[in-house]
Amino acid sequence: MKKVMSFIASTLMVVGLLSTSALADAAKGQKYYLKYMKKDSGLNGAKFAVEHTQAEWKVLFDGKAEKFVAEYSKKYPGLEGFLKGDKFEKFMPDIRDFCVEFASDSGNVPAC
Repeated sequence: MKKVMSFIASTLMVVGLLSTSALADAAKGQKYYLKYMKKDSGLNGAKFAVEHTQAEWKVLFDGKAEKFVAEYSKKYPGLEGFLKGDKFEKFMPDIRDFCVEFASDSGNVPAC
């Protein structure tokens, strides 16, 4: 019985840690969006994230996010410098997580 309870407790702790790290990426992505993209897009984070569904965001960010860069460089020319730079390449996984986490079909709304 003691082994079973220990196993359950450790499983819950691992699940808790994994879910926290998943949220941390979306939170970082939100911060990066606000710092580097909000001004040039003219959209707050909530309006930006709901432009696509989760599946659409995943397709746009597939690989090195070439489709995302092409679409948003054309849509918001002021973003082109950031999107084609080193900072975007570094922050792209977190921005992707932010977009997917708060996509139009996610039911989540960012606090920005």
